[in-house]
Amino acid sequence: MLCPPLTVSPVPSVSPHGLCLHSPDRAAPERAPRIYTRTGDAGFSSTFTGERRPKGDPIFEALGATDELSSAIGLAGEFSSEKGHTFVDQLHKIQCMLQDVGSNLATPLSSAREAHRKRTSFSEKPVLELEQWIDSYSEQLPPLRAFILPSGGRSSAALHFSRAVCRRAERCVVPLVQAGEADPNVAKYLNRLSDYLFVLARYAAMKEGKEEKIYIKPEP
Repeated sequence: MLCPPLTVSPVPSVSPHGLCLHSPDRAAPERAPRIYTRTGDAGFSSTFTGERRPKGDPIFEALGATDELSSAIGLAGEFSSEKGHTFVDQLHKIQCMLQDVGSNLATPLSSAREAHRKRTSFSEKPVLELEQWIDSYSEQLPPLRAFILPSGGRSSAALHFSRAVCRRAERCVVPLVQAGEADPNVAKYLNRLSDYLFVLARYAAMKEGKEEKIYIKPEP
């Protein structure tokens, strides 16, 4: 579920494409709602702004890729937790931040009212935090002298896989930003996140004493 933060007055609730919007002034229902709504059976889904768009719309492609990214990071976090890595809390924070990324993507600026924009805005602060983390880990790593293949143990390999998914999510988001439908900071965040995941994969391999496999040109 992609749940925008509760920062302004209530907005009508919709439940499109994994987007859940809570109303802070409304009492919780006695029973949980059904997970299925049947509203997307005809191949359309709703944005936070209430638009009905085909499920193949670039917005839903970007939302799906972001959801896959969070799932991949969750898997990497589980492997890393088994090894006692202290960066697992950072991965959890990133998953929470990706919920906010999804909220922004689900709110196309072309149809967003001011209340929508305030509720789903995305600042540069998370980008700067990623840069601090990248610098911290990079200072502890040996120099990079060759192309590294996804390897270095389960934690490292899962982080490399997350990095690849992150790049795909970024490719889905950039056209939305260029079209003026999403905040540029969202694309910046995903761009920086892929760098973070790469550095973290190397760091995990180093901490676990695992060898990183490097690219060797095959013999002709």
